[in-house]
Amino acid sequence: MTVISWIILGLLAGAIAKFLLPGRDPGGLIGTTLIGIAGAFLGGWISARWLDHPITKDFYDGATWAAAVGGSLVLLIAYRILFGNSRD
Repeated sequence: MTVISWIILGLLAGAIAKFLLPGRDPGGLIGTTLIGIAGAFLGGWISARWLDHPITKDFYDGATWAAAVGGSLVLLIAYRILFGNSRD
């Protein structure tokens, strides 16, 4: 997959992570989108590095999507823990 496909996958993974973890985010839509993109890269890297499941070149691979959404969820939870009360 190219970098552009990872960015698109990250946008969608961020939206799925936001759907799974509803609530107010300190960064709003832009922050959640950036977290989704970074989470897709993080999830893909973790999957290839430590889980011994290299990312395929297929955009529609379920494991690729699971890694991207999982990475987005991890980053979204960490972001809420660190900056969760900044909008109160």
